[in-house]
Amino acid sequence: MLVSLAQFTIGFIHTTGYLGIFILMTLESMLVPIPSEVTMPFSGFLVSQGILNFWLVVLAGTLANLVGSVIAYYIGYFLEETLLLGLIQKYGKFILVTIKDYNDASKWFTKYGDKVIFVSRLLPAVRTVISLPAGVFRMDMKKFLSYTFAGSLLWSIVLTYIGLKLGDNWKTLGSYFHKFDLAVGILFILAILWYLNHKLHFFRK
Repeated sequence: MLVSLAQFTIGFIHTTGYLGIFILMTLESMLVPIPSEVTMPFSGFLVSQGILNFWLVVLAGTLANLVGSVIAYYIGYFLEETLLLGLIQKYGKFILVTIKDYNDASKWFTKYGDKVIFVSRLLPAVRTVISLPAGVFRMDMKKFLSYTFAGSLLWSIVLTYIGLKLGDNWKTLGSYFHKFDLAVGILFILAILWYLNHKLHFFRK
């Protein structure tokens, strides 16, 4: 499934450019399982090829994350938590979100407060789900927007830059997807390392 999503994402961006980046990153922040770890680095690779502009890619990704996060925020805002959990339990498997994901995000939010919105935008797994408890707990919208924008901006810059630099270093490889396989592998390993550290240390009392 993830390989198919990666292939779809790469083809979609290559065909639609900035609009495609905006659509995919909006959907990702709305909890649709389209990984930004594919979208933004591949866009960065296209920057290295002179097809796209670095800062327009970053802007598209950041604004899209903001729009999608606001939609997720209001889903949490208008739905009672019990109803929201019921929907996640019933349909979460289709968007790769579990009750545990939501509970972890809620735990982060209640333990660390508003600023966790910024931090969570830089971390795998919880970065999109955190918008739901922010809405459930009625986080101040101005703070939500500012922290989400700042975190999404940094996330977009880093991932786009990774794709840009990898594109420069892989000139001997023949196809876009082969060039991108290594990037996905590196990011996946980093995500696993973060996840293990998170589980072993972050919530340890």
